[in-house]
Amino acid sequence: MSGQAQITSVAALEAFRSDLIVFLSQMHPAVDEVGSEMTRMKFWLQNEQRQFWENQSRQRHRRLEEAQAELFNARLSSLHESSTLQNMAVQKAQRAVHEAEQKLTLLKKWDRDLENLASPLLKPVDQLQGFLAGDMGQAVIYLTQAVQAVEAYMNVLSPGASAATVPATGETKATP
Repeated sequence: MSGQAQITSVAALEAFRSDLIVFLSQMHPAVDEVGSEMTRMKFWLQNEQRQFWENQSRQRHRRLEEAQAELFNARLSSLHESSTLQNMAVQKAQRAVHEAEQKLTLLKKWDRDLENLASPLLKPVDQLQGFLAGDMGQAVIYLTQAVQAVEAYMNVLSPGASAATVPATGETKATP
């Protein structure tokens, strides 16, 4: 093995370094988006959907109370045909209330399950984010230093210099 490195092109190292920087600049937002989507999903479940179905439940309970009051009034007035219609309205309102309660129960279950199911899936994403920020950031720094070292080495070996005129380590050679 000879004592000299065979450097043919620093451009390949520089191109790899710039491609790595571009890759990292594209990956960071993509990985961050995964965490953002999870946060949006939690917010949607815990706030938007819960509020929606709580409001629906209140409205449906109010409609049920109104239908029950109308049924009571129809029974008092002894209008048999209208009490049948009112009875059907009460049943419909009861089904609507039951549906809203089921939705709220499901939302609470999904809220609990979301954290349990998503945490194991988000762990590798967090590890990837750490790898991109830490190790790959260090790789960019290393490549920068390598390019600088190779350029410094190539400057020592000027185009007109030969291997015989390059001093060995620790030696100095005077040139006339």
